[in-house]
Amino acid sequence: MIEVEDWAEIRRLHRADGLAIKQIARTLGLSRNTVRAALRSDGPPRYERAPQGSVADEFEPRIRELLRAYPSMPASVIAERIGWPYSGRTLRTRVAELRPAYLPPDPASRTSYAAGELAQDDFWFPDITLPVGCGQVRSAKQLPVLTMVSGYSRWAGAVLIPSRNAEDLYAGWWQLIGQLGAVPRLLVWDGEGAVGKHPDKLTAQCQAFRGTLATGVYVCRPADPEAKGIVERFHDYLEKSFLPGRVFISPADFNAQLSEWLAKANMRWHRRLECRPADRIAADRAAMIALPPVAPVTGWHRTARLPRDYYVRLDGNDYSVDPAVIGRRIEVTADLERVRVLCEGRTVADHGRCWAKHQTLTDPAHLEAAKALQSARRLAAVPRPGHDEVERRDLSVYDAVFGGQGAA
Repeated sequence: MIEVEDWAEIRRLHRADGLAIKQIARTLGLSRNTVRAALRSDGPPRYERAPQGSVADEFEPRIRELLRAYPSMPASVIAERIGWPYSGRTLRTRVAELRPAYLPPDPASRTSYAAGELAQDDFWFPDITLPVGCGQVRSAKQLPVLTMVSGYSRWAGAVLIPSRNAEDLYAGWWQLIGQLGAVPRLLVWDGEGAVGKHPDKLTAQCQAFRGTLATGVYVCRPADPEAKGIVERFHDYLEKSFLPGRVFISPADFNAQLSEWLAKANMRWHRRLECRPADRIAADRAAMIALPPVAPVTGWHRTARLPRDYYVRLDGNDYSVDPAVIGRRIEVTADLERVRVLCEGRTVADHGRCWAKHQTLTDPAHLEAAKALQSARRLAAVPRPGHDEVERRDLSVYDAVFGGQGAA
């Protein structure tokens, strides 16, 4: 087989310079048949390895017999029946290729949802780079946008949250439900770690959340995108309609633009419904569960004793606290926007949530209070004027004790 360079030169000499096959063969030192083959070929020469058989080929007739009789038989059971002596992955691959031919065809179906029946939730990761302050940026995998779409009305909601931690997930989830104005009777999720696993292994946080809302949560089985096709199509809509041509300068700016776009998207004509989501949302809400009288506990909550450095750490950042409560027990709470610290019901710190990492956020009032405490401590350590540091003993006392013999 000739090299690509020779193939290209043969075609140039023949088509551009008009040389005959014999002249080209003499010039390049190739046979005339090689030159003819190069001129007849449609593309450059490439090495093609001859196909080799697989160790599964000799077992294929028996595999087909088992699948014909038992189309859903697991590959591990097939391996036992045929005495498979090789790697299990090779057999699983071959069984996966053959099985669809023996499965019964899917019956005709049409998926529809009743009003208030369910909403589908998931995370969308926009393919952008977003500034988050302090000279830091986040890429797509670090930008979780929590999305929720109602099955009946297709009313959609979304919010960018700082992280996929349970504290932020449930705070964002409750925010979307609050915007919807009612609680769907079933909330469908993918296998998110903070929510649970298929079929009914929900986390303690999820059980507490759904218990407060008096609703159900269903976690789809792995690799089953059709189970939440509504929210998946919404993600595609976001990719094609929301992102193109937009520039974002901060997480707050992203959420502001997203909120404005959603207000318009929920008013647009939906081809599948042949109406707008806004036309169905009233009936959808009426069939849902009313919002609970007491909001579920979401966000970050912990108690601690304020150390001498008067800072608390949350999600990788340090936030200052009024140093007047050093040594006392404090309660740290945070949502998607604010970080607050309470001491005996009194607010002793209130900061905006920082999305950057490894930052120290200091309230100027806390810094001044700390300097005042340090100054007061230094002044207390200085001896007051008019007082000797060491008491001077009168020597006559020793004469009285030893009977006047001290001088000797």
